[in-house]
Amino acid sequence: MKKLFYLLLISVMIMLNSCATSDYYNLPPKEFKDIDYGFEVKYQKVRNISIAYIDEGKADEVLLLIHGLGTNAKSWIKNIPELSKNFRVIAIDLPGYGKSDKGFYKYSMSWYAEVLTEFLDELKIEKATFVGHSMGSQISLVTALKNPNKVDRLVLISPAGFEKFTEGEGDWMKSAFTIDLVKDTPTRNIDINLRSNFYETPEDAAFFVTDRIQIKGDPNFEDYCYAVTRNVAGMIDEPVLDQLGQITQKTLILFAENDGLIPNPYLHGGFTENIANFAKKSISNSKLILVPKCGHMLQFEKYNEANNAIINFCKE
Repeated sequence: MKKLFYLLLISVMIMLNSCATSDYYNLPPKEFKDIDYGFEVKYQKVRNISIAYIDEGKADEVLLLIHGLGTNAKSWIKNIPELSKNFRVIAIDLPGYGKSDKGFYKYSMSWYAEVLTEFLDELKIEKATFVGHSMGSQISLVTALKNPNKVDRLVLISPAGFEKFTEGEGDWMKSAFTIDLVKDTPTRNIDINLRSNFYETPEDAAFFVTDRIQIKGDPNFEDYCYAVTRNVAGMIDEPVLDQLGQITQKTLILFAENDGLIPNPYLHGGFTENIANFAKKSISNSKLILVPKCGHMLQFEKYNEANNAIINFCKE
């Protein structure tokens, strides 16, 4: 019984977006390349890795949108249309996710920071505002620390990296997140996972479930699961808590008041507001906005608020 409880707990924590109707059990399999993002998808080689990305808008100022654990560039579909009216918006599939190549890469936060820096170089982009969601925020922070000249500003949405895990907690999480655990997540749990990301799950969020179920039919699905497990380890192994005072970029922090995943409700408990205020205090040149009646997927659930906040911040 205890083992079963931990398995359920982990599946909720994993944030592999997931609603529970019988329709989900009869979906045909799909490959990653067949998932419709609603925008043209382009590709760029970096380190011989094919990276998929959406590129909308014609402005000089560039926003680089970086998704979180288990998701892909499609998670920004409610933000790209509005943001691209004011900026050039690039939403990337990180290696290991979506339509980008998958493989036995390092998958650390620093590795992603290097890849994103080289990706911008390949596109002849001198610098960009890094807009990260969850794990994407931690990657953005690491990039700002390691290659500050490439990061104009930071927008951190429901950011990972501000919560301290003990060595024992970290070791347990890394050992618990296995490829088989991710690969064998039942359809019902995929739905439960989705709901844990929202305060009130929008009806049009169903694609998070359907896409996640259908990509099990892709030959590279196990490689995606590997990326997820390595990313969990990567976030734990490369904390940024002690380096936040070194962040010099102007930073916008967007947190949802009802984030059900930060702080970790099973290991720590507590209130999201405390984590948010810690982040604000730690990054000197930062602005904090707390969004009420909203969950972890803030940029999707409260997209109008997110879009307006990002536009106003970048125009200040």
